[in-house]
Amino acid sequence: MTALHAPLIIDIAGKALTDTDRDRLAHPLVGGIILFTRNWEDRAQLVQLCADIKAVKPDLLICVDHEGGRVQRFKTDGFTHLPPMRAFGEMWMDDGKGKKRHKGHGAMRAMNAATAAGYVLGSELRACGVDFSFTPVLDLDHGASGVIGDRSFHRDPRVVAALAKSLMHGLLQAGMGNCGKHFPGHGHVTLDSHVDMPVDKRKLKKILADDAAPYPWLSSVLTAVMPAHVIYPKVDALPAGFSKVWLQDVLRGELRYDGAIFSDDLSMEAARRIDGQVISYTEAALRALAAGCDMVLLCNQSLGLGAHVDELLDGMDDALRTGRWVPDADSESRRVALLPETVPQPWDELMLQPAYRDALGLLK
Repeated sequence: MTALHAPLIIDIAGKALTDTDRDRLAHPLVGGIILFTRNWEDRAQLVQLCADIKAVKPDLLICVDHEGGRVQRFKTDGFTHLPPMRAFGEMWMDDGKGKKRHKGHGAMRAMNAATAAGYVLGSELRACGVDFSFTPVLDLDHGASGVIGDRSFHRDPRVVAALAKSLMHGLLQAGMGNCGKHFPGHGHVTLDSHVDMPVDKRKLKKILADDAAPYPWLSSVLTAVMPAHVIYPKVDALPAGFSKVWLQDVLRGELRYDGAIFSDDLSMEAARRIDGQVISYTEAALRALAAGCDMVLLCNQSLGLGAHVDELLDGMDDALRTGRWVPDADSESRRVALLPETVPQPWDELMLQPAYRDALGLLK
């Protein structure tokens, strides 16, 4: 089982566990794994992989970035090709014209379709053994960000909140939590935080009234949040994911959010360039945890020999031993709360389930 607090989410290089993978996943500070397309061959292989992961440690949280559109890791062997979230925003706006126009028709259809997408997404993943997906994107579509683009529902935060809540209801019906990202908003900047350090120069009041507005509106259904690797200099000099101001004062304090907080990938350019200096993965993890994250992700560093994964594990061991990091029982409770509480339907049974088939019909 895990330690008092297992904050690390790591990955593996291949389609099956190696002995080295098992050793890393068994580390007491590892609380989860994130899967990528390179870990996928077909459903049977994914089911076996997830079973093997759980055999190492039953309470490991098996995660994936599976949103729909261009961010969908599994697309073959029966997985439904889900539309990008912008499709639901466009559906919302389409009420028909002339005699065919019915006020509210487009909005209601869009919400029903978003719920269906959440249910299909969650049910298919859970049937293969995956516990959790980092979805939905709550960023607003300002037309500026290429990395966000059609992953966003809409420009209007009210439409984003309504459609995201619908999708979250579908996920919850499938027994899966959700993760709103990227707090307080990545849609207003043009640079991609995977390779650059984006800066948003707006004031706090403007951000809270616009890009961050969906977060408090979704408080009743939001189970996890992922902050942006973006600097908002009029609020804090640090990126949001490393900022006590954003995570503790604003998100937990002012917005009264009490669910889990994941860091975004620590291997991204904007994650390790702090105060103009490139810091180690361990230092990045420690800073994110100190700022208020419950869990931190290190992605795509298992490739090759995985030296950076071992560096992080050893570094966190040393930080725990020397008192540089103190486990947080509340954070561990929030991690465990994301594990599904219901037994998933096997794939063949899911395919025949009326609710699933009805949901597929709403997506056509």
